[in-house]
Formats: sequence, C-alpha cells, structure tokens
Amino acid sequence: MDITVIGAGVIGLTSAIRLIEAGHRVQIHTQAPTTETTSAVAAAVWYPYQAFPQDAVNRWAAVTYAELVRLAVDPRAGIVQRAGIELYRGTPPDPWWRDAVPDFRHASRDELPPAYAGGFMFSAPVVEMPRYLPYLEARFAATGGTVTRMSYGAPEQAFDTADLVVNCAGLGARAFGDHDLIAIRGQIVRVAQVGLERFIFDDEHPDGVTYIVPRISDVILGGTAQRGAESLTVEPATADAIIERCCALEPRLRDAKILEHRVGLRPGRPAVRLEPELHARGCIIHNYGHGGAGVTLAWGCADDVVALVAHASA
Repeated sequence: MDITVIGAGVIGLTSAIRLIEAGHRVQIHTQAPTTETTSAVAAAVWYPYQAFPQDAVNRWAAVTYAELVRLAVDPRAGIVQRAGIELYRGTPPDPWWRDAVPDFRHASRDELPPAYAGGFMFSAPVVEMPRYLPYLEARFAATGGTVTRMSYGAPEQAFDTADLVVNCAGLGARAFGDHDLIAIRGQIVRVAQVGLERFIFDDEHPDGVTYIVPRISDVILGGTAQRGAESLTVEPATADAIIERCCALEPRLRDAKILEHRVGLRPGRPAVRLEPELHARGCIIHNYGHGGAGVTLAWGCADDVVALVAHASA
C-alpha cells in the first residue's frame, strides 16, 4: 500500500520504519522537522509516564524495552542502559509496570537519600534524542522512505497521495476532531555531563516533579508536568527551581555547565488512541496520545499499527 504517516516525532518515525519493513511504500508528512518535535525535548528514559490504559501500556512498554536494549549495541542510536532509582517519601506499592523490567527491586534503607522512606531500583534504556531521532530518520530514508514538510488545510488532504493514512500527529491530532487531547507542559534544563551514570526520579516532590537523566554526553534535569499549559516560553524561575531540586539530590550537578533550556508539550489523553477509523476517503490508523511515554511505547505501538494496516488491507 501507499501510506502517509503524519508526524515526524518518535511515534511517527518508528511507525513508518515498521511499515516500510513490512513491505509498504511509506512517506512522512510533517509540519515541523524532527529536531523541532516534542520528541526532541524528551529526556528520554524508558518509563511509562502519563500513558494509559495500563494493560496495553505494559505490553507496548515491554516490547519497546527489548527493542531499545537491542538497538543500544549500535553507537549511532545514542542509547545506553542505566541503573536508576525512583524515590518516595512513604512506602510505595509495587508499580503496575514492574514486570516490564528484568531487574526491578525495592531500594534498601542505605540506598535512600535522607527524607525518603522508600524507592524502586531498576535498569532502563536512556535515549539521547539528538542522536536517536536522526538515527531513525536515516534508517527510514535508507529503506526508501521520504520525509516532506507539509501543512494541510484539512486532514483529508493526506489521502491525495496515499491509500491509507497513519495519524501520529501528537497534539496536532486536534485537527482530526479529537477534543480529549490536553497538553502536558514539560520544561527541562540540559547540562554537561559531570560523570553521572544513575538516573533519579522523584515524581512526588512537593515542589514539582523532579528527575535527573544522565545521557551519553549530557544530563537532562527536570521538570514540570503542567496539564493544560501550552506556552513554549522558558520560564527562568521554573528553570532555577528545577536546578535547585536536582542539585539537592545530586550535589555534583552544581558544577555542571548549563547547555540549553527547552520546553515541550506532551500529548496527554485519557488513553492512547491506537485504532482504525473509516473515513470517506479511506482508512486512518490513529496512533497518538502517548503522554510522556512516546519513547517508552513507540516500538510496541508501531507493531500494532502494522497489524492494523494488514487487517485494513485484507
């Protein structure tokens, strides 16, 4: 089939790669280049954050975990396996995603910083998006795929050059009439590496969600999860607060050079929309609404897209 994928973030690129590997002729249409997508701002560490429903997310996340581990052997992909800890001020129950990681365990008392009563230890792939997104784009192009900058007056125009459309537009899917999408604003600070290897999460910090994600050549400090906020302007006071919270958890960060401030809008939704929709001009496969877990779910969702396309073309 001739397929148009709308969106060049991690969901769109991954879906396009799987479709072209399945034998389809695939093109990507995108309003913004890959480097300007929300995916480019992602930390990005494997973690099923702000994505639902749990059963499907668990399945997609487990598939993606295994694929990211496999891809980590290729240095061009920018993926490294890291050990990390998620901190709690109380005693937490096991998370619903625990079976998706092979080495999950509860932290011992001596592994916890002061003021924390519990935590989880696990390993996960950490993805350096400035390397990973160009890697995916190059992989797609090497198999014959094309990426074209394009804006539509109406979504139906995607059928002008395609038998089937795959909608991976993130918040842009509002143009398809989805009123359940909500932006979840994330602001981060990117700093130089100072020898860190362990990621740290404190999702319940009283002053805001806090995370430290050491990538290969930099470290991402976060963050925010502001539902309904859509400003892409960096807020200096928020940046200062993020740095202070992260330095309290990892004092070595106080000497880290600040490289960049970024803001991204995660596509929040009550549930990931991964389903076909019959349209007057053909079939649309929707694949969006992954919240803060696009990198975490991309390969599992892409496999489902391929299955849905096969069913639609049968």
